[in-house]
Amino acid sequence: MTTQGSRLDHAVGPQSSPKFNLNLTGRYRLDSIFMGATWLATTIAIAVLAWLIIGILIDGLPTLNWNFLTSFPSRRPGDAGVIAAIAGTLWVMSIVAVLSFPIGVGAGIYLEEFAQDNWFTRLIEINISNLAGVPSIIYGLLGLAAFVRLMEPITGGRSVLAGALTLTLLILPIIIVSTREALRAVPDTIRLAGFALGANRWQVVWSHVLPSAFAGILTGMILALSRAIGETAPLITIGALTFVPFLPEGLKSPFTVLPIQIYNWVSRPQSGFHDISASAIIVLLIVLLLMNSVAVYLRNRFQKSR
Repeated sequence: MTTQGSRLDHAVGPQSSPKFNLNLTGRYRLDSIFMGATWLATTIAIAVLAWLIIGILIDGLPTLNWNFLTSFPSRRPGDAGVIAAIAGTLWVMSIVAVLSFPIGVGAGIYLEEFAQDNWFTRLIEINISNLAGVPSIIYGLLGLAAFVRLMEPITGGRSVLAGALTLTLLILPIIIVSTREALRAVPDTIRLAGFALGANRWQVVWSHVLPSAFAGILTGMILALSRAIGETAPLITIGALTFVPFLPEGLKSPFTVLPIQIYNWVSRPQSGFHDISASAIIVLLIVLLLMNSVAVYLRNRFQKSR
């Protein structure tokens, strides 16, 4: 009994020593400091965002009316509207989604599930990761050279199609990287179970892996389209207009988008244009939220069905 008690005292003694209690107290103090700093940073970020949104609502809501939504751009603030910019934004984003989803998801599936692990594949992976951080103005210069000048007979020059192709190049690295991460999150046991039943690699990927990873793929697609809808520099580079007095009639027609229109109005000295630019920002936020809401709804519904 004495021997067992001495062993218990020996095991508990170092943990109840003053030095151990001092280290434990210091760790708790550091945890409290880090938690406080995290809450402070979050509060500051939310406060700044709320301040910006409230300021935009105060300036933009008085001029946000049906006439503003259905009128074309004008040199007079009271007559200016965003119908051409809304139509151009919907045109461009629809083409970007149609082009980027199959190409980006297909490239991600091939690199993650089918490509061999060699120096060429690793080189492609490194370049894709680096392209995700390239400034958007570089993609604008590439689009100007490739889609506006080199492929002018096909795209029609400074057109909706050229702008959509440029934004597609911009977001493809994001979609590919997010697709690969979603595929990596699928357990290997699902793949092995498919192979055990006699399925080949493509059947396993199509019937088991891709449905399980589709929610993560849609999340990456949402983030990519959210970046594309707010881009201005690439579209300015390829020559998107700030004044379009008509709706885009086809893929080769000139166009404008909401960020370009906002940039044009903000840069003008008249205070009236500043007010309607705030209204255009509200419209852009609504379009972005609606687009993301549809994508989130589809993702959540797909997760529940699986």
